[in-house]
Amino acid sequence: MKVKLVEMTLKEIRDERPFEVAVLPWGSCEPHNMHLPYGCDALTAEKIAQISAEKAKKKGAKVVVLPAMPVGVNSNTMGFPMTMNFSPATNFKMLRDIVESLEKHKVYKLIILNGHGGNEFKFMIRELYGKKDVRIFLMNWWELGKDIMDEVCDDKAGEHGNEAETSWFMHMYPELVHLEWADDGKVKEPVLEGLKKKYIWASRPWHLLTKNAGHGDPKKATPEKGRKIVEGTTDRIADVIKELSDVRITEKFPY
Repeated sequence: MKVKLVEMTLKEIRDERPFEVAVLPWGSCEPHNMHLPYGCDALTAEKIAQISAEKAKKKGAKVVVLPAMPVGVNSNTMGFPMTMNFSPATNFKMLRDIVESLEKHKVYKLIILNGHGGNEFKFMIRELYGKKDVRIFLMNWWELGKDIMDEVCDDKAGEHGNEAETSWFMHMYPELVHLEWADDGKVKEPVLEGLKKKYIWASRPWHLLTKNAGHGDPKKATPEKGRKIVEGTTDRIADVIKELSDVRITEKFPY
């Protein structure tokens, strides 16, 4: 069962159309501690999109997964070698062009399946609202599985190359994980009380915050924990895709 646009032929596209929903995985290219690859976010978003779309398609959804975007906003991790960065303005221009392509092909529902915390899409969606016929929905995929991660993981701290992220990547791409190379993922505390209590926010220079780009201890990660996270989360995403595929767009949509 094919859902990824890059793997489909013209015949298959013609046979499958019309598509109701397009899913756009968007990741980043940056280090995740010493043990996960730079493409972790993009590879994960693409695989999560594929699994979710396949599940939704089995339920009758008319869905296609667009090519994954491998670079995101990484200005605060440029202190590590070979980090790749697109500015928010660049991301916006690419999103706009993708939306215009979907409009041309009469696909009017788009889910951005975000896999990187540094990517900010809300202002882009607001900017495009009312100017394009495509209705855009944003999903930070890991948020749908937060309760599952808290249940299966021993170390619930951290957010980058931690136990949860390492577990789901071990499940999906075991050949790319080198857990023996990981450090403990400890990070430095900010000097401002407002930052500690989250009264204020500031961009975090990752090379000063972390030892090796990791935030959270990955040492207790296992593929089985990752399987539970991936299976439970993709079930929920599939339900979202199916519901969106079935709904009819009206002048008052989505209300």
